[in-house]
Amino acid sequence: MADTAAAPLLTSHKTRPAKAPSIDDTIETYMGATGALQLLKAVLLAFAWAFDAQQVFISVFTDAEPQWHCTGADASCSAAVASPCALPPGAWAWDRPAVTSVVSEWSLKCAGPALVSLPASSFFAGCLAGGFLLTTLADSLLGRRKMLLVSIVSMSVAGVLTAFSPNVWVYAALRFMSGFGRSMVGTCTLVLSTELVGKRWRDTVCVAGFFCFTLGFLSLPALAYRFREESWRNMYLWTSVPSLCYSILFYFLVQESPRWLLVRGRKQDAIETLQQIASLNGNSITSSFSMLHACTMNNDTAEESGGDSVFATLHSMWERPWALRRLAAIMTASFGVGMVYYGMPLNVGNLGSNLYLSVTYNALAELPSSILSWLLMGRINRRSSVIALTGAAGVWSLACVVIPQGAARMAAELLSFFATCTAFNVIMMYSIELFPTSVRNSAVGLVRQALVLGGVAAPVLVALGRERSFLSFGVFGLVVGCFGMFAACLPETRGKGMSDTMDEEEHKEAAVAACTVDDADCNSDLV
Repeated sequence: MADTAAAPLLTSHKTRPAKAPSIDDTIETYMGATGALQLLKAVLLAFAWAFDAQQVFISVFTDAEPQWHCTGADASCSAAVASPCALPPGAWAWDRPAVTSVVSEWSLKCAGPALVSLPASSFFAGCLAGGFLLTTLADSLLGRRKMLLVSIVSMSVAGVLTAFSPNVWVYAALRFMSGFGRSMVGTCTLVLSTELVGKRWRDTVCVAGFFCFTLGFLSLPALAYRFREESWRNMYLWTSVPSLCYSILFYFLVQESPRWLLVRGRKQDAIETLQQIASLNGNSITSSFSMLHACTMNNDTAEESGGDSVFATLHSMWERPWALRRLAAIMTASFGVGMVYYGMPLNVGNLGSNLYLSVTYNALAELPSSILSWLLMGRINRRSSVIALTGAAGVWSLACVVIPQGAARMAAELLSFFATCTAFNVIMMYSIELFPTSVRNSAVGLVRQALVLGGVAAPVLVALGRERSFLSFGVFGLVVGCFGMFAACLPETRGKGMSDTMDEEEHKEAAVAACTVDDADCNSDLV
C-alpha cells in the first residue's frame, strides 16, 4: 500500500500494477453479451414506469374542474358570471354528471384553491415522505427487486382503495398512501433495469423506461374519455388492478441485480443470478467464478452499501465533500425540472382548450423527448444538455404568460413541456452515472425526491394560476431556468465507466484533479 501511495500519479501502463477486475467487468465477463430474451426481460421490468405515470397524472382528470351552465331558473345567472359560487342553488348546474370529478361530487368548486389542490399535493407529499424513508432500503436491506415489488403492490392497493373514498379527506389520505408506495417505483426500475444488462444496452433500456412512462401517460386521456360520463372512481380501478396483475408477473420473472448482490457480499446469490442471465443470453458458465473473489468488497465497502444501518449510505455521502457537492447541485436542478414536469399537465386546464386533447398533446410530447434523450445520451455532454434544456423550458414557460389563450399559447406550453421532459430524462441518467453502486439507488432516490418536491408546490401554483397566469407559468419558467444553471457545478460523465464503491469514485475525482486535459494516458484510466 505504501509503495502504491509513493508512486507518481502519471506513469506508463507498462510499469503500473494490474488493476483488480471491477464488478462491472466481472459481470460482463460471466453473463456475456446481452441477448434478446434478457433485453426483453429488462424492457418488461421498465414497463413498471407505465403504471407509475398513471398514478402521477391521474388527478389531471379525476380532480379536474368541470364546466357549468345556467339553468335559467334565476335571472342573476348569465354568461358574464365568472364563478357560480355567489349564485343561489338551482341557478346553475354542471355540464356533466357530478360523479365525473371529485370537485363536482364533493362540491369543492367554491372551497378555495387549498382544498381543491389538497389531494394532488398529498400525493406528492407522500412521494416525498416515502422517498426519504424508503430510499436507502434498496441499497441496504431489501435490494432493488424486493423494494420495487413492495412499492408496486402498495401503490396498487392504495389505488384500489381510493376508488371507494367517501369524502375528500379520506381521498387525500389515500392519495398520500399511494404516493408513499409509488415513491420508489421509478428509481428502482431505472437502477435495476440498467444493472441487469451490459454496458452497451444501458442507455437503450433507460430510454425504454421513458417510453413506457409515456405509454402510461397516453393511456389516461383514452380512459378518461371512455368514462367521461361515468364516475371518476373507474379511473382508479382500471389503472390499479392491472398494476396488481403486473406485480405477480414481476415476482416470477425478474431477478435481483447481480451487481448489488456482489456489493453486499452475497456471492452465491450473485452466481445463481449470473447463471440465469447467462442462460438467457445463450451462454453457459464453465469457469470457477474466480474473478468474483478478486473483486471482494472489504468491510468499509460493506458499510458504504448499507452496513448495520439503512442510513449508512447517506452518512457515507455526507462525509465526502465531492459527493455532497454533486448531490446538492443535481437536486437543485431537479427541483426546478420537477415543478414544471409535474405542474404543466395539471395546468393544461388553464390554457382554455379541450382537456383531453391538451393532455394527449402533452403525453405525445414525451415520445420525441425520449428519442431526443437517447440521442443526447450517446452524443452530447450531460451537463451542457441539462443547462440548455432547462433554459429553453424556462423561456417558453414565461412566454405563456404574455401569449393570449389559443393555439400559440398551447404551442408554447408544449415546447416548454417537451424541453422539461428531455431534461428530466437526461437528469435521471446523469444521476446514475454520478454515483457509485454502493450508494447509487439512494442518490438517485434523493434526486427523484427533489423532482417530487417541485411537484408538491405545483398544484397550489396551478390553482392560483387560474386567476393570474404568472403565478403558474411565470413561476414555473423562472424556477426551472434559474435552478437548471446549478448543473454547471457537476462533472461530465459521458463515456466514463461507473464506479462500484465510494473510494473508487473518490480516487477518480482525485485523478481528474491531477490530470491535464491533453494527457491521453491519464484520461484513458478514467473511462
